[in-house]
Amino acid sequence: MLNLRFIQENKDTVIRKLAVKNFDAKELVEKIIALDNERRNIQRSLDDKQAEMNNAAKQIGKLMKEGKREEADTAKANTSRLKEEISALNNRHGEIVAELNSLIVRLPNLPNDIVPPGKNDADNVVVKISDNVPLHEPGQLPHWELAKKYKLIDFEVGVKITGAGFPVYRGLGARLQRALINFFLEENIKAGYEEVMPPLVVNEDSGFGTGQLPDKDGQMYYVNEDKLYLIPTAEVPVTNLYRDMILEADQLPIKNTAYTACFRREAGSYGKDVRGLNRLHQFDKVEIVQITRPEVSYEALDGMVRHVEGLLIKLGLPYRIVRLCGGDLSFTSALTYDFEVYSKAQDRWLEVSSVSNFEEYQANRLKLRFREKGDKKTTMVHTLNGSSLALPRIVAALLENNQCEDGIMVPEVIRSFMGTDIIK
Repeated sequence: MLNLRFIQENKDTVIRKLAVKNFDAKELVEKIIALDNERRNIQRSLDDKQAEMNNAAKQIGKLMKEGKREEADTAKANTSRLKEEISALNNRHGEIVAELNSLIVRLPNLPNDIVPPGKNDADNVVVKISDNVPLHEPGQLPHWELAKKYKLIDFEVGVKITGAGFPVYRGLGARLQRALINFFLEENIKAGYEEVMPPLVVNEDSGFGTGQLPDKDGQMYYVNEDKLYLIPTAEVPVTNLYRDMILEADQLPIKNTAYTACFRREAGSYGKDVRGLNRLHQFDKVEIVQITRPEVSYEALDGMVRHVEGLLIKLGLPYRIVRLCGGDLSFTSALTYDFEVYSKAQDRWLEVSSVSNFEEYQANRLKLRFREKGDKKTTMVHTLNGSSLALPRIVAALLENNQCEDGIMVPEVIRSFMGTDIIK
């Protein structure tokens, strides 16, 4: 979340920058500042009355020693009044702090200066496109037909077992999933990421720490009796490994990777865009997370973008990189690059990765800081994450782009995991 002092000192900047995200922050920011001013005034009154109380206590002791009981009784009556006033001020102070906290978390992160204005994905800026994008060929089978033809994915039985958006992978389809997971993890480990295997459910504090709560509450599956959430991405449990911690400077950067299943309600999704693997409620994803010093976080972001690009190049998939506009930027992100692969049969681009810098927005929620060696002062870290990669649309693009007369060619880099070079 945004820092309260920063909001106070940079009111116009906050309002202007959030307008790039199409978020009208003026009324909310002014209310936050007014409440904070009231909180400060109450704190000053509390300090003054507490000092008055301390002086009165000393005066009563002195009067009692001098035998001036009547004057001491008058002073005691005054302290009773002070106690009531202090109690009332403390109650109001607590109410204001609670209200301030509830309002501040409603403010999104500020976008980086290079984030383009815009309302939706149509306004995103393409910053790079690979040179292997094929021409659309009519008659190419979409991945859901290929999956059925080669008995790779059973969508119907998934509906029977659970419902729409929960496919069952079978035979070489299941092996393809496992091959891609292994390939992504191995490549991430080579790039210096430590593999972790986190829980698939998290508590409310974890969801709040990375910004999914309260913003994405309606999109997350909730286990009511246990008050736990199924994770929408490994970003949540992996980043929360470091919640409420003070790191030493020589521990940075921290680089983690994790494979998890992910769960998203995707409420309101319908139509052709959700067919097959295009949009699921449960899917597999390999994630990378970095925690860095603030001054090097954008260098780290560039490195993560190059790493994800390298994975797509090795898979031989046509791709493009887009810089998200303000209207398409997530609640928590300061800058995001999306990777999209071209779906030859559907003649459309499919998002397979988002690589984001959250700057100190998540760190403020997580209370995640670092300090230099021998220094007591602490500084907020910057947090970053990216998909490397989300499997469903990668599989869709691999099936569609690699179909041939004999079957579906398997990319060379995962053949050792697959045990075959062609799906027949």
